[in-house]
Amino acid sequence: MDFTRRGVMLVLASPSGAGKSSISRALFEDDPNIALSVSVTTRARRTDEIEGKHYHFIDVPEFERMRAAGELLESAEVHGNFYGTPRSRVEERLGNGRDILFDIDFQGTLQLYEKCRADMVTIFILPPSINELRKRLERRAQDSAGTIEKRLRNARLEMDHYREYDYVLVNEDLEDSTSRVRTILASARLARSRFNELDDFVRDLQEQIDAL
Repeated sequence: MDFTRRGVMLVLASPSGAGKSSISRALFEDDPNIALSVSVTTRARRTDEIEGKHYHFIDVPEFERMRAAGELLESAEVHGNFYGTPRSRVEERLGNGRDILFDIDFQGTLQLYEKCRADMVTIFILPPSINELRKRLERRAQDSAGTIEKRLRNARLEMDHYREYDYVLVNEDLEDSTSRVRTILASARLARSRFNELDDFVRDLQEQIDAL
């Protein structure tokens, strides 16, 4: 029997370069029910990024207005730029039974915990080694040597928060890590709290017994 299901907020977090973006892309390729939460950000758009698909790019005054008006579920400063999650889009999607993937850091995750914990499943992704993390950052060819060093230093701080996540994965093999994330998501979708009509269904079963 099919019940109306509330969507899942799946949070993937990791140090930059540990693999969360690759895992996210793999999920999107074969699962039409999950989509990326498109954040607003004040950082400059990279050459391979599309407005509205990767981020909504806004200036600092507009970001501050949205935050002050309570229009953001979470907001954070990362590498000197601001990021935030628009509230209205999230609520609409969850209510329609659609899942949302969040690619955010621990600051954003903790803020979401305060407002949306019952809807959330969180995963922290670790690299197999720091040497491998550096290689992945260098292969991306998106950042200067100085920026890579900054990201590595920030990785140590981000790792301090791994205990605050529901699950922790070491991303040594992308295919295996993606499979594990799929399993976690499948379990979350079946959680009792996701099904809005379950109480009425159980009550009806009990009434059928009473009528015997």
